[in-house]
Parts: sequence; C-alpha cells; structure tokens
Amino acid sequence: MEDSHLGAVISGAVVTTPDVLRLAVAAYLSRFKGQTRVHTESDLRGYLTWCTLRDLDPLAAARPHVELYVRWLQEVRRYKPSTVSRRMSVVAGFYRTCVIDGVLEHSPAEYVRRPNVPAESPTLGLGHLQFEALLTAAKQSTNSCDFALVTMLGLLGLRVFEATSSNIEDLGEEHGHRVLRVHGKGDKIVLVPLPPAVTRAIERSIDDRTAGPILLATRGTRMDRHCATRRLRRLADGAGINLPRMHPHMLRHTFVTTMLDAGVDLRDVQIAARHADPRTTTRYDRARNNLDRHPTASSPPTWSPGREGTFRTCR
Repeated sequence: MEDSHLGAVISGAVVTTPDVLRLAVAAYLSRFKGQTRVHTESDLRGYLTWCTLRDLDPLAAARPHVELYVRWLQEVRRYKPSTVSRRMSVVAGFYRTCVIDGVLEHSPAEYVRRPNVPAESPTLGLGHLQFEALLTAAKQSTNSCDFALVTMLGLLGLRVFEATSSNIEDLGEEHGHRVLRVHGKGDKIVLVPLPPAVTRAIERSIDDRTAGPILLATRGTRMDRHCATRRLRRLADGAGINLPRMHPHMLRHTFVTTMLDAGVDLRDVQIAARHADPRTTTRYDRARNNLDRHPTASSPPTWSPGREGTFRTCR
C-alpha cells in the first residue's frame, strides 16, 4: 500500500505514527478491496482518532479501553446496534490481524461485548403503490438521471455505490441480452441483465454521450451517494410518499421484497441480490412480514361496552 494511501487512514488519528502501527494498519487493510476497503478504512480511522483524543496508543489498549469505545459509540454518538457492531468488527479484525502477525500477544477486543443486532432489518422497503409513485415522479422529473437512478436501485437492486460508479462503457450485450457490467462489493464484477424499462431509463440518462458516468449530478459531474440520497428524498416528497427518512438502500429492500411477493424462489432472489448468505435475503423481508402478519393489521378489532362493565369485540 502506498504511503500516501496509508497516511489517509492514520493522518490525524495518532499523535505519532510509528512504523509498527503503520505496518499493522497496512497489513489489515490489505485484506480488503474496493468499497469494502474504503468503508473499513473509515471505521478504523474512527477508532484511531478516538484513541488519539484520549492519548491512548492503539497497540497498548486493553479490554476496558475497547469497552469504553463501545459505550462511547452507543451513548455519545448514539449509533444503532448494527452500526456499533460493524465498527467493532473492524476493530476486532484489526487486533486479530495484529495477533496473527505477532505484533500483539492477545487481542484486547476478544471478549468485548457487542450490542445485539435484531434478526430483522430496521429498514423497510417501499410498498408497491409507493414504489410506483416514486417511479412516476422520477419519470416526469426534468432531470433525466432521476428515472435511471430509481430504476437501477429499485428494478436492478444495485447498491448505491454500484449505481453511481457505473459508466457508459459498462453497457453491452451478452447472448442477446442488454447487460450492465457492475463492480460490486469486494471488487467482484458481475453482468446484470437490463429489463426494457431500465434500458430506456439509462438511454434517456446518457442521451448522446458515449463515455463517462451513467448518472450525473446537476453540475454535470458524477453523481455520488450523497447526491443520490438528496435526489431520492426530493422525488419522494414530490410523489407524496410519507417516510421519516428516505435513503437509497430502501429501494434495494424494495427490489428483494417485490421479487419475494411475486413468488420468486429465495435462492433466485439471493443470486439476484448477490447476497453471500441466504439469511441476509430473509432478513430483508422479515420485518415487513411481521407487520403484515400481525393480527391488528389483518383485522383490527373495534370495542364497545358490554353488560356489567365488560367489553365485547365488534367485527
């Protein structure tokens, strides 16, 4: 790893940057590729910064220090359990690599307790009518990239970084199918067939351009995930979709739940969503099913007073 790239991780994170720490960080980050490395760098930098602000050498930290870091994430930063667990996975992985490489004898994160992550995802996808309204609003938008963005996320199930990093050069044909070459997690490359609606949306977005990003911001530069989030929230407001916080990953949830509702086999949905574990696919749909199956959702009772102060159910 180049010194400048490694310096971005450590810069501002520790008062001194000894060679041992530099090597330990480089050895850990070299295990990852693509966007996984980017997110791992960010999470590790957060922990190193926390250590710096407390004059703590990360390689001299003990279990109580890491426990305090977890409490800080929960009580000061107020992160959700899934976020805390993810950040702690990075810290634990870093120390585990240090043990493997002989930098440390024991990992201070080995017995640190992590918050319980709910079995169902806290994110719910859009309902069918909501998604249809969002598609209509995107199609009618004066920004031609809006419709392409919504279809790539909601009809292809792409992650937001996969959609925003897609280029016109990634479009092609394979065995009679119009396809998009997607650079996914872990630097994996897959060919995703494009339905006609998505093809039309992308062609409308690129217009007469022959190279460069498929999705552009209003300034003509490549759309990033922050811009994509703002665009989706604006579209949702215009479509009258009442949601507490619209974000791109909700459309990936919608992609999964729509296929499951259509009777597509779980294994096929897992392949389409590119989930390594089928439990991830199931987790996407479990929270919504719990709501749909709740007795108050299927037939909410109404109550009226009965004799002698009792109540009876009125259907």
